[in-house]
Formats: sequence, structure tokens, C-alpha cells
Amino acid sequence: MSLASTRTEHDMLGEISVPAEAYYGAHTARALVNFPITRETLADRHHLVVALATVKQAAAAANAELGALDRTRAEAIAEACTEIRSGRLHDQFVVDLIQGGAGTSTNMNANEVIANRALELLGHERGDHRALHPLDHVNLGQSTNDVYPTAVKIALDGHLGELLAVLAELREALAAKATEFADVIKMGRTQLQDAVPMTSGQEFGAFAATLGEDEQRLAEARSLLHELNLGGTAIGTELNARPGYRERAIAHLRDLTGIPTLVSAPDLVEATQDVGVFVQLSGVLKRVAVKLSKICNDLRLLSSGPQAGLGEITLPARQAGSSIMPGKVNPVIPEAVNQVAFEVVGNDVTVTLAAEGGQLQLNAFEPIIVRALTSGLDHLTSAIGVLTRHCVRGITARRESPADAVATSVGLVTALSPALGHEAACAIALEAHRTGRPALELVREQQLLTEEQLGALTTPQALTRGPG
Repeated sequence: MSLASTRTEHDMLGEISVPAEAYYGAHTARALVNFPITRETLADRHHLVVALATVKQAAAAANAELGALDRTRAEAIAEACTEIRSGRLHDQFVVDLIQGGAGTSTNMNANEVIANRALELLGHERGDHRALHPLDHVNLGQSTNDVYPTAVKIALDGHLGELLAVLAELREALAAKATEFADVIKMGRTQLQDAVPMTSGQEFGAFAATLGEDEQRLAEARSLLHELNLGGTAIGTELNARPGYRERAIAHLRDLTGIPTLVSAPDLVEATQDVGVFVQLSGVLKRVAVKLSKICNDLRLLSSGPQAGLGEITLPARQAGSSIMPGKVNPVIPEAVNQVAFEVVGNDVTVTLAAEGGQLQLNAFEPIIVRALTSGLDHLTSAIGVLTRHCVRGITARRESPADAVATSVGLVTALSPALGHEAACAIALEAHRTGRPALELVREQQLLTEEQLGALTTPQALTRGPG
């Protein structure tokens, strides 16, 4: 790199060359050398970049109102932040998601980009920090230890809004299938053995209901993110923040984000060291992933075969399933979702260990928590959208075969048990198992019930407790 393509910036360690066209500065340049870990950068987390700019804009507004920051600099910082929130300069957020320093490199990347863009807006060159400084002005009254977790919580709120939207679409698609399949009689199964009759509509309705519960749990976890430690600075004692700054900064955050429930934590020292809210959210994400994976397992089982398996439903054919077996089609969409679920479960272990590893007044491992949560949220959101569009909406039910299976299944005896008595019902079931003859045929042969009784006990409504 030629001298003409670089500029010199400095920090407490001395001078360092920075690409001339870069908006970031010395600290970020050192972080690029120190942390080439995942090759995933802040720029890969749109919500986090926007949240960082939003926090900085709220801080500048609060400091300006308190007279700690002059209006000229405050307005330039606000304009730079507004540009970043609109999508500009995201490529300048280059530090790795995994980094030492409890997120300091992330905070400094934001401080430097905002400062250098604000300098341009004021008519100065990038790096001319005598006019506007990343720390003295952009980071005024702040610490990484309150800025970073605050931005993370706002970013996670955005992620959760997207996840909740696609989860609602999946629930609605499953509920539509429940209505479509309301008259399809089939055998319910426990431990993969015939249990009692049900409808495919009831099966899909249960899928929809369980996702509805997850939406509620996610909404609860989302609300817990709205308690912030902004204004606590280094360890929650509010050192170097002016009186009134905390309240004003959070008020501006409410206005900028449109989240009216953002509040200051009642104990800033506790809030600065505690990452329990991230553990809570990770646990709920694991719950969603586990239940979603179970639904996908069921879809794969119910569509298995199709000739030599259960074959009760047909999933949309998305691609050829084999390089050697002609005509084979695999349940590739549920399989992909299963794998995302496995990832989320693994991420939960990472979050748990990182939370446990905190010491004294700060948890230094929030960067890996952030990476685990945001990647899980991104992948879950994408996977659920794919499942809805490319699988669930196109599922069809085989109406003849499941009904025939009900008519010949030993599981039908359970519906007759109240009329036959348990002992007689067991005898019929065992004989049906032994001989392979339908249970109803044996009941008729032994004249245990009249045709009128059998008819009443084996209507679809009686068997499935449906309306009618």
C-alpha cells in the first residue's frame, strides 16, 4: 500500500496507518489485526450497526441538552448517525464479531466511523480529531460497558420482530392445513404404535397451537430486553455522565427506536454485570428450535415411503433426491430446518457458558453471546420462512389409506372399550394382533355389540370427538 493510499491516526499505543478511504480509525485497525477469528463482521449484523448508531445519536442529543456537547458537533454526529441508520457506511463496520475487550472494538468502530463522517460534514478531513474526537465527543458520557449491551438489546428486539412475523405466518399456514384436513380420519400414534383415531386436521391444529405458545414466550423474552443500563458507564456508577444524562438518553432512544417500553434498570451496577436476559432469550430460542424440529420430524415421518412408509401426507417435491435412485424425492426442507434447530441448541450451550464465565462487575464474553444469539435468530427466521413457503403451504393429505388403516387397526378397540369392558377389549385386541383380522370383524363374530352400537361408537365424530 502506497503512502498516498493511507493516512496516519493514533491511539494510546501510538501511530498506525489506516486506509485513506476508510471511515474507521486506529482502534479498529488494530482490532482487524488482533481478531481475524470468524470473518463475520459487524457489517453482517445490520440490526446491530443500526442500534449502535441509534445509541450514539441519543447520547449526543442528551449531552447537547445538558450543555456537555456543543450544538454544532451534536448536529454533525446526529447527521452521521442518521445516515448509518438509513444503511450508509455499513461496510465500514469491519471488526470481527468475536473479539476480546467485552465489545470495546465494536464501540470504537462505531465511534470512529461516526466521528470521521461527522468531520466530513463539518468540512474537515477524516482523522482531524482536533475538531471532533471519537472519544471526547462521540463517546461522551459513555462506556463500552453500557453502550454495547444497550445496542445489543435494541438489535435483538429488531431480530425478534422479524422472527415473530415469520412464526405467525407458519402458524397460520399450519392452521389453514388443519381446516383443510379436518375430515381426514387417521390413526394417532404414541411411541410409534397405533393409539386411537384422530383427524389430520387435529394433528396440524396441534402444530399451530404449539407455535402460538412459542410466540407468547418470545414476546415475553422480548419485553425483558427493554431494561437498559445506558448511563451507567463503566460499572454502573454513572461516572463521567452528567446528572440527568441517563434519563434524557433513554428518552431519546424511545423516540428514535419507536419502542415506548425502554426503561432504565433500577440497579445499574447489577445491570452492567448481569447477562441473565440473554440466557433467558437463548432458552426461549432453544424451546422454539426444539419444538420446530419435532414438527419437522413428524412431517418427515408422516410423509415417509411414500409406498413403504406411513405416506399419510405428501410434501412438495423440491428437488431430485438421489444421484443413484431414480425418482426418489427427499424431505429436504424439513431436514434443513432440523439442522438449524441443532445449531440453535448448540448456541444455547455457548450462551450459557459465556454467561457463567462473567467475573465481578462485567461479563467480558458478551461478543460470543451476541454472535450466538444473532446467528440463531437470523437462521431460525430464514428457516421458518423457507418451511412455510416451500413445504407447509404445499402439503397434501392422502385421504383413502389413513381411513382404511383406522378401520383395520387394533387401536380402534380403545373406542369400544367403554361398551365392551376392559377385559373383553383386551381379548379382542390380542386376538386381532395374533390373527391379523380386523378388530371390528372379531367383535361382530363374537356378537359382543350390535350393529347399531358399533355404528354409534365408530362414527368419525365419536372416534375423534369432533363437532357433530
